[in-house]
Amino acid sequence: MSRVLRTIRIAQVSLRFGLDEILLGSVPAPVLPWPGRLWAATLGRRRFAQPRGVRLREALETLGPIWVKLGQVLSTRRDLVPEDVADELAGLQDRVPPFPGEVAIREIERGLERPLAEVFAEFDQRPVASASIAQVHLARLHDGREAAVKVLRPQMLDAIEEDLALMRLVAGWVTRLSADARRLRPMEVIAEFDTYLHDELDLVREAANASQLRRNFAGSRLLRVPEMYWDFCRENVLVMERVAGIPIGNIERLRAAGIDLKKLSRDGVEIFFTQVFRDGFFHADMHPGNILVGDSGEDFNRYIALDFGIVGTLSDTDKSYLAQNFLAFFRRDYKRVAVTHIESGWVPRGTRVDELESAIRACCEPVFEKPLKDIQFGMVLLRLFQASRRFNVEIQPQLVLLQKTLLNIEGLGRQLDPDLDLWVTAKPFLERWMSEQVGLRGLAARTFWESSQWSELLPQLPRLTQRALLQIAEPAQPVVLERLLANLAREQRRTRRWLRLLAVLLAGIIALQLWPWLYR
Repeated sequence: MSRVLRTIRIAQVSLRFGLDEILLGSVPAPVLPWPGRLWAATLGRRRFAQPRGVRLREALETLGPIWVKLGQVLSTRRDLVPEDVADELAGLQDRVPPFPGEVAIREIERGLERPLAEVFAEFDQRPVASASIAQVHLARLHDGREAAVKVLRPQMLDAIEEDLALMRLVAGWVTRLSADARRLRPMEVIAEFDTYLHDELDLVREAANASQLRRNFAGSRLLRVPEMYWDFCRENVLVMERVAGIPIGNIERLRAAGIDLKKLSRDGVEIFFTQVFRDGFFHADMHPGNILVGDSGEDFNRYIALDFGIVGTLSDTDKSYLAQNFLAFFRRDYKRVAVTHIESGWVPRGTRVDELESAIRACCEPVFEKPLKDIQFGMVLLRLFQASRRFNVEIQPQLVLLQKTLLNIEGLGRQLDPDLDLWVTAKPFLERWMSEQVGLRGLAARTFWESSQWSELLPQLPRLTQRALLQIAEPAQPVVLERLLANLAREQRRTRRWLRLLAVLLAGIIALQLWPWLYR
């Protein structure tokens, strides 16, 4: 019953704010099926006092946190969304209507299990930022440290569960009705989204994410991550170091402060690829509302990250395939792109390499050697979708967050420097990473890591193997057991010979690496 009520609620909000009129107005009439043309000719001709961007933003705010997040992503895609709509949706990044300060204090005291005055010497009831999941207040601890206090909106879980249930219902419908929808695997994508949304509702997990990212970029001039004050972090409350800067979406203030926007745009690309390929751990909610730019001191012209509720992780296999694909794209080696897709299982094994290569070339060749402002990403995405449908490419749920983050990074690049060449900026980084992974340095590093495992296992191997053989051997078969032990001893001698050879090889590799330094 709750799903039906929620569906009715969404329909009511859509009609109230004229979302049907916005949708029908963006589709050419000849393309509309006859029910759509009939609707457009009747109810679709209603008149509204507010512009379409304002109506869309207010509708998403009314519908709740999941819809607000959808608007946040759309606000960064100015190549796909009209300028007036994108400007309004940008308000969803940190200007969602706040809940009362008295409610925030009650939630903080409930989480910390003590009166507010025992924790903070000063606390500002007026929020400085309000988003879909939580809002932020400024405070000062009794030891003098300036702090930012993040508190969850009350009763968030119920609202999210209702919308996720509705999304699953709709996904089930479209999966049964459409082959394209089945290929996109909407149920698995929603399951991933479900996991990350629930993670975002645990602020202790968010604090842990921030600490990991802070360690990864310790000493870096690219990215600053605030310190978490762990004594005051709970599931619904997070207290962290207060940082100051200019919102990255405020281009005029950045220019007035002397920020180098071109450098900032290049740094954003490097931060992304460093997180993905060096660390396999990346901030997956990098919309403009979650990023400041330092305007003074050692933070000048440096990214400052906020809001770590959604992060993504990649396995070594994912990183390897992604790097190979990126590099092949940059080198215009479309055959390698096709082969990598087949090897990774992203397309069926029986797919012809030459046909997939030709389709990828037709989609991507027009993109290269153009600045971002001249690339028609809408057309590229359309052609890629057509190609993927032809070859039954399956969307990888584990990469959904990465795709979302790429959209955000692209949107930021467009705002900071429309002439940014993403390919030229990223290619040297990826080539260096691939060299470290597959070159001599990569071999030496992996061998060194494995050797630590060998040093622990090898001394125990004879005892553990003998115990296992004694357990499985029949008492009436001593000859068989003796033969097995003799074979084991022979294999041990052979293993020791290989280990000695490997040690000599490793020493040679290290010597080759050190040789230029010894004779400088």
